[in-house]
Amino acid sequence: QVQLVESGGGSVQAGGNLKLSCAVSGYPYSVGWFRQAPGKEREGVARLIVATGTTYYDASVKGRFTLSQNNAKNMVYLQMNSLKSEDTAIYYCAASLRIPITGWGDFGYWGQGTQVTVSS
Repeated sequence: QVQLVESGGGSVQAGGNLKLSCAVSGYPYSVGWFRQAPGKEREGVARLIVATGTTYYDASVKGRFTLSQNNAKNMVYLQMNSLKSEDTAIYYCAASLRIPITGWGDFGYWGQGTQVTVSS
């Protein structure tokens, strides 16, 4: 069983930075971040393979967001830089036990979400 708890959301102006944290319990193969903006479907943002630290980013955030982990603390972080108004969404930490990961649909464990609001 995997449990996830997010923290670190908030409000910033465009161009600003925020760092999201996800406390992970259990032993997932992969941990990722998704987001859902009002009126839109949930979309994958970034994911990593826990054992290797290998990361993958959606094109919309590549170069601006950085995913990292602290295995000793069972934490996964999403550093979000150069935020844009279109990054406004509820951000969810998610986990997958599937080996290997084939796509965003493999994630079946979810946190409660944290709001990120970027004002222009």
